[in-house]
Amino acid sequence: MTNHWHGYNPHWQAQRQPNEYSRYSRISIEDAMAIALEQIPGEVVKIELDTKNGMLIYEVDIINRQGIKYEVEIDAQTGRIIKMKRD
Repeated sequence: MTNHWHGYNPHWQAQRQPNEYSRYSRISIEDAMAIALEQIPGEVVKIELDTKNGMLIYEVDIINRQGIKYEVEIDAQTGRIIKMKRD
């Protein structure tokens, strides 16, 4: 099961849905957003908590100030950035 958050909203926490994986992650979705935004300043347009190769990850999509979209993959256990790519 994958949850999607489209468009950043300061009140987004009230809108998010429970996720079957969320009890296994060590970092919060807020932490994942902060980690991604430290690397690529801009606006979070989507975030997912998912598995990849058996690892729980956050996929954070950001549009930077120049309008370029990036995807940042973050290990949900450690907060380590796994991959950053320009979409």
